[in-house]
Amino acid sequence: MNMPQETRRALARKYKETVRPAGVFAIRNTLSGRLYVAGSLDVEGAMNRARFELGLRSHRNKALVRDWAAHGAANFSFEVIDRVKERDDPAFDRAAELEKLLALWREELQCHGDRGYDAP
Repeated sequence: MNMPQETRRALARKYKETVRPAGVFAIRNTLSGRLYVAGSLDVEGAMNRARFELGLRSHRNKALVRDWAAHGAANFSFEVIDRVKERDDPAFDRAAELEKLLALWREELQCHGDRGYDAP
């Protein structure tokens, strides 16, 4: 399917301008119950990146990589825990809101030490 170059450019521009959902996600080891909790301004993209990095064994969390290699991908689940509620307020700061949400969920889920992969 050949599309005119102008149409392709317009579609690419529209895609880049689309605001992606920001939020907090968890990677759960279903065997041990350990959790890795992270947040991103593009939560779906971040989960895909984490899955890809774990498959390549290049994720920054080495304990998570070790367990992924030892137990296999089938024993891990990925889930979005919460999303940033967007507001029309011009002073609304998505990044700051995401940081608050991430801190709240890390505290709630206690995802450090023996229970998780995050640093205390």
